[in-house]
Formats: sequence, structure tokens, C-alpha cells
Amino acid sequence: MSSYMALLMFPVLMVFVFAGFPIAFSMITVAALFGLNIFGDAAAYQLMTKIEDTASNSILAAVPLFIFMGAILERSGIAERLFEAIHMWTKRLPGGLAVGAILLGAIFAASSGVVGATEAVIGMLAIPVMMKYGYSKGLISGTICGSGSLGTAIPPSITVVILGPVAGVSVGNLFAGLLFPGLIMAALFILYVIGIAYFNPLVAPRVDVENEDNEFGLGKKLRITLLAFVPTMLLIFTVLGTILMGVATPTEAAACGALGALILSIAYRNLSLKILTNALTKTVTITAMILLIVLGGSMFAGVFFASGGMMTVQGLLTGTGLSGWTVIAVILLLAFIAGFVLDMISVVLILIPVAMPIVRMLGFDEIWFCVAFLVVLQTSYLTPPLAPAIFYLRSITPPSITLKHMYLGVIPFIIAQLAVLLLLVFFPSIALWLPEIMGGPAW
Repeated sequence: MSSYMALLMFPVLMVFVFAGFPIAFSMITVAALFGLNIFGDAAAYQLMTKIEDTASNSILAAVPLFIFMGAILERSGIAERLFEAIHMWTKRLPGGLAVGAILLGAIFAASSGVVGATEAVIGMLAIPVMMKYGYSKGLISGTICGSGSLGTAIPPSITVVILGPVAGVSVGNLFAGLLFPGLIMAALFILYVIGIAYFNPLVAPRVDVENEDNEFGLGKKLRITLLAFVPTMLLIFTVLGTILMGVATPTEAAACGALGALILSIAYRNLSLKILTNALTKTVTITAMILLIVLGGSMFAGVFFASGGMMTVQGLLTGTGLSGWTVIAVILLLAFIAGFVLDMISVVLILIPVAMPIVRMLGFDEIWFCVAFLVVLQTSYLTPPLAPAIFYLRSITPPSITLKHMYLGVIPFIIAQLAVLLLLVFFPSIALWLPEIMGGPAW
């Protein structure tokens, strides 16, 4: 009986969420209520052990370090240097400003892994410039939302750092598996922007570059580019390269990245006590929020498993006679729907503990499924009407860019994300080749 009662945990959780309770406290409360009802006083011990498990998880130590690195990069002006350097080379392309914003999104995603920070930084840099040159408001909206969302698809990603331990999959393998899909997605975004700007120049008018070309000779362009790119690429290699090669754990790489971001800010003479204080404050605030959500998800999943809920779900799915691919499609659809009302980390913590035993039972590759799951989450992040990306964008755009512009603007980028998902379905090696070649880091 308790196993069927466990299934009620999900609708009760949704009631708490829709009533306006924070997701972390909602999961903790539901876990406590059902745990006490099913296990009595023993539930207290079970829930307390989850606190110790979360606090002692070494992989989660990477979370504050990645957040700190992203906060320093966001506030120290490094992103501005990158955008200026990228713009010098992309401005002659059709839709060059939008192309530059997408490239900045890919680079910044590979440097920080924090989705909201990526979108905010790109938006504040690129929106005024694109508005100045008469870019379509829909294209502006789609470009900023799409490029900002690359923080999920291109490693290192905070969501992946959380997903790995929950799924029982190596974070290093997930980073390797996610790299090519993320880069393909960024490439599709760029191809779309160039194509629409070429065939319909009115949506992305060409920038007059004659005067700028007279001001910047080739030598000066190369110097500006090297000063902006080389330190940032070294930072990306320090974080992502060392993880993929198996030289450093995610936590060690994140620590090196945080130190590298500080050194880079000092070298650019952009670090001040105010910037450092703001970065530390933001790090503590976001880390506390994320780890509380992780704790809530761990408690929720623990009660659900202990009460037999997992066995019940498996029995229901296998008893329907659905094929393996249909079951996977149902799980991904649930993730897509959940992404409308919950943040990415909450979706991971609620669905992944339930989904992974089913994925293993059906014989699907764990890395492939996790990568497909993340692409679906990213698509949900962009999809109206409840797209979190649009709410981030709304906070930094002028009133002239309306919700209608945003809703229409993100559609082509959603299609590009779905195209990547289809590529993963028909060509799983896109996600599996690099982890196999690199031998698979143990962490």
C-alpha cells in the first residue's frame, strides 16, 4: 500500500509549488510528511542521513567554485573584451552582431556554466548594439535567449555537476558527451542567423564597417583578439580540458578556474574590492539555494525509493507493454513539461532518480540518456509560455521588446534544439564517441 502512496508524492509536491512555496522547502516538507506517515519515527533518521550525504559529497564542492568563477567573469569586464574582439571579425557577416552574441554565449558557457549569468551578460552587451543598428526585435530576443541557454548544453555546466552524482554517472564522461551536441547546437544557431539575415536583410541590417576598418588595422585587430582570447582559452582549458583528459576532478578544475578568473581580472586591472565582494555575495547566495534544492531532492527521492515507489513505477511501465523507446520518450516528455514550472536542477533531482533505474533496465546507454535529457531541459528552458529564458530576458530588455517578440523569436532556436535531439536519437555516437575515445574519467 505504501508503494502506491509514494506515487502521491508528485501531485502533492506540485500543489506546494503552485501554491507558491519555494521548491526546496516543498520537497523537504513532502518528504517529511510522507516519511513520517509511512515509516514513523524512523523517517527522522533517514532524512538526517541525507543532510550528511549532501554535505560530504565532494563533487558538489565544485558548485560554489564554478559560480564564483562565473560571477568574476561577469562583473570584471572580461566578457566586454571578448564581445568587442568577436565583433571585429563577425561584423562583415550577415547578422554579424547576432553571430557574435552566439559565439560569446558559447565561450562564456565554456567558462562559467551558469545559465542565468550567461544570458544576462550577453543581453546587456549585445541588445543595445543590435537595437542601435535596427535588428529585428524577434531576432534579438531569440539570439539572446538561445545563446544564453548554451550554458546548459556546453560544459562545464552546474546542472551536469548536480546530475552526475544523482544519476550515478561520471561528471567527466557527461562533460565529454555533452561537448559535441552543444557545439552542434551553437553552429545551428549561427547558420540560422546567417541564413535569415542573408535572405531577409531587413531583420539584421549590415553594419557600416568602412570607418571602423580604417581605425583598426590588421595588426591592431590581432593584438586585441589575442589579448581577449588567449587568456580566456587558457582558462577554458584549465577547467574543461583537464577534466576531459582525466588530469583533474571537476572540483579541482573548478578551483583552478576560480583562481584563474581572479588572476585574469587582476591582469586586466578590473578587480576591485566591490567586485570581489559582490562576486562572493552572489556565490554564497546561489550556492545556498542550489545546495538546499539538492538536499530537498535527496530527501524526496530517499523517501520515494524506500517506500517502494520506484518498484511501482517500473511495474506500471513494464506492465503496459510499451517499447523501450516509447518509455524513454515518455520520460523525456515529463522532463519537458516539468521544465515549464521547475528550475533545471529541481527537474534533475525529481526525475533522474526515478528514470535512471528504468534506463538501465531497458538497456539504454546512461551517458546518451543524460545528454538527451539535458537537451530536452534546455529546450523547455526556451519554450513559451513559461520559458525561464524569456523571464531572464524580460528583466534586461527595453519596453519596446514585447513578449510577442520574444515568443516568436525563440521558435527557430527551439527547432534547432529539437534537431540536435533528433541527431542524438539517430546518431548516438555524437554523445558517446568522445567519452569512449578519452577513456572515460573516473569522476
